[in-house]
Amino acid sequence: MKIVDLKATIIDRIPVIRIDTDEGIYGYGEAHCPKQHVLDLKPFILGQDPTNVERVMLRIRHRGGFKPWGAGVSAIEMALWDIAGKAAGLPVYRLIGGKIRDRVRVYCDCGSGVPLDPKDPSSAYSPEAYAEKARRRKRLPEGFTILKFDIGFHGRQLLSVPGGVYEALDMYPSKGHVTERGLKAEIEIVKALKEVLGDEIGLALDCGPGQSLPAAISLAKALEPFNLLWAEDLLTGDYTPFTDAEAYRILSTSTSTPILTGEQIYLRNGFRSLIEKNAVDIVAPDICDVGGLAEAKWIAEFADLYGVLIAPHFLGLPIAFMANVHAAAAMPLNFIAFEHHMADVPWWEDLVKGVEKPLIKDGFVRVPDTPGLGIELEEKVVRKHLAEGETYFE
Repeated sequence: MKIVDLKATIIDRIPVIRIDTDEGIYGYGEAHCPKQHVLDLKPFILGQDPTNVERVMLRIRHRGGFKPWGAGVSAIEMALWDIAGKAAGLPVYRLIGGKIRDRVRVYCDCGSGVPLDPKDPSSAYSPEAYAEKARRRKRLPEGFTILKFDIGFHGRQLLSVPGGVYEALDMYPSKGHVTERGLKAEIEIVKALKEVLGDEIGLALDCGPGQSLPAAISLAKALEPFNLLWAEDLLTGDYTPFTDAEAYRILSTSTSTPILTGEQIYLRNGFRSLIEKNAVDIVAPDICDVGGLAEAKWIAEFADLYGVLIAPHFLGLPIAFMANVHAAAAMPLNFIAFEHHMADVPWWEDLVKGVEKPLIKDGFVRVPDTPGLGIELEEKVVRKHLAEGETYFE
């Protein structure tokens, strides 16, 4: 079997790729970058056997980097596993070690609060606005058991507090040193969320990037009474082209609040210091940026050796969602859950067919036993949501 083509289209705002072979088998992937970034890799994979996944990856892996530069490489890896599974007549999880769980837990990203005054964007950052969002998320039919909310610089919450920081850029990613007033505003939001969620639903926080190290320590220590699942990206994170493992080690050893980072990191090498130094309690690779689903599974196994947990980051379409399901099914018992951002998109799961629906029940996804990733695109629905000027792999 040989690769004969790589095509890309854009569904909504997310590029989707299809790798075609000379035997009529094809595989899907998601490219969380401009589609040209992944199309530029086409010459390096044409003529290769897609079932020799690692051999193909050796030809392109060195062409990636920290988010978003690893997204094209990751998309190709995803599509290769889809092809390899279809060619073998096996689900992808069987090819990467086999599953240890039949259902995979998913957590819901909730962003900030509900804008209580449509004319005032800052009304989304009050404690009551967050509490109302939590009440609404609790009522969702998916039955999520973990919810994550944005505080700090993430979602602009701190920037909405007059005098909340000494200095910070009004851009993303930002960084600044938080004032006493800013810290109190963050904690009041968490109090309001816990009053709604109690111990029934786990609460996680996305906090940046990124606060100064002293401010991050102060926040993490102030959060200790709330028994959070984690505080995320307090120092560096999304779209930051480096990771300061030593600063994270200082932060983690200063608090009992679990610390998480990792969604922007490319390849296992980028996680080595974080894990070996126990610099964080939880790593969060994104299979669409880290180099693919097998790379994320390797990171999970390495983290498990050091008692570090894993909760993969994810924001995207059902293609990469199902790739996350297969990767997580084969991860060790340090797996917590992976992220879901699309709870407010009613047509999201209509993009695919061939899998049990609804995809998320009682906060879990059932692992499919069909070959490859276990899904096929629903062409009629996809065509309705193509970006302007895009065609369906034509």
